[in-house]
Amino acid sequence: MKKRKAIAATLLSITMGLSVFSAGAFAKEADVKEKDSYRVLIQAPSTSKASIQSQYNVRWDFGKEGFTANVDVKQLQSLQSNKDIKIEQVNEIKLESSTTDAATAKAEISAVPSTPTPWGIKSIYNDNTVTKTTGGSGIKVAVLDTGVYTGHLDLAGASEQCKDFTQSNPLVNGSCTDRQGHGTHVAGTVLANGGSNGQGVYGVAPQAKLWAYKVLGDNGSGYSDDIAAAIRHVADEASRTGSKVVINMSLGSSVKDSLIASAVDYAYGKGVLIVAAAGNSGYGSNTIGYPGALINAVAVAALENVQENGTYRVANYSSRGNPSTAGDYLIQERDIEVSAPGSNVESTWYNGGYNTISGTSMATPHVAGLAAKLWASNSSLTNRSLRTELQNRAKTYDIKGGYGAGTGDDYASGFGYPRVK
Repeated sequence: MKKRKAIAATLLSITMGLSVFSAGAFAKEADVKEKDSYRVLIQAPSTSKASIQSQYNVRWDFGKEGFTANVDVKQLQSLQSNKDIKIEQVNEIKLESSTTDAATAKAEISAVPSTPTPWGIKSIYNDNTVTKTTGGSGIKVAVLDTGVYTGHLDLAGASEQCKDFTQSNPLVNGSCTDRQGHGTHVAGTVLANGGSNGQGVYGVAPQAKLWAYKVLGDNGSGYSDDIAAAIRHVADEASRTGSKVVINMSLGSSVKDSLIASAVDYAYGKGVLIVAAAGNSGYGSNTIGYPGALINAVAVAALENVQENGTYRVANYSSRGNPSTAGDYLIQERDIEVSAPGSNVESTWYNGGYNTISGTSMATPHVAGLAAKLWASNSSLTNRSLRTELQNRAKTYDIKGGYGAGTGDDYASGFGYPRVK
């Protein structure tokens, strides 16, 4: 089967920086007219918060952290004139690079995969003869991405929740349409079940259930408040349903976002395991992105199907962590935690076919799937003890190939490569 190989890294990227709105930021009339609408985070005194909220179409209410809303220029200027209100621009999110073109995708709509178990699946199972996978029963994996084509044959019966956080109405149930491909690809690596005829692809944990949360629009862009709201919703749903949930976030930013950071802490405190991409800004040190760089998220680096120094090699594009904390086997902010297959990964695509793409975005669902498989086999584990299990398994398969990789805990591959066996 002919398939396009997008070697360029495909991490979803948040635009750099939160900027505080001030009068000086809109001093020029031309600047004011550049946009018709602005997404802002509004922080108001508790005594006047309800009154201020009533004047706007509130998108998300984050309690003490403030609430977000889309405002026009006049509304923005009115907010700026109130000295008791703090206003911040909400981070806009954009897809870093294209994974395929429409013509190629349409050509592959009836295509079969090159193999039911791509190299990453064989590798993480540590079994080159494996032809199908098992595991994940009872565990939910929330894929926060561009949406998921839940009608794909290899994802049949997997979707338990399908929600859109990108619409004008803050949350749309029953809709998570993926018109980009990235989210469907990620979901397939986690839990594709091979299709009814067993001729599709398999993910790491095909018995897990999918919570497909669309947090990025069809053009690959969105906002950090939508992502933060989705993370918190996952945590609340986990508590409501009594579920064990793994979040997969194959997205990131070079700058720490306060709303997302707070949401990750909230979810982790509720017993959810958060797995996030390290980023595609390597191979220099301290290039890891957020939310992967957060202490309460498992940051995943990308491996190539290439042997170097007797192990797999960390891809050059894979972001690296902090060299000064290497070797301590402790997770601090801006540390890589583990590594997994990320280059030339074949998986499900949004048109019902298959595609092969690369990036730490592709490495992350291998680990999320492994986490689901391990959790299903030992339901007594907490999210913290499950994380320790991943770390211990990673130590068993140390990665020594690639820039910055070496014996033990390093800033390129982290603790190593966790595997099924």
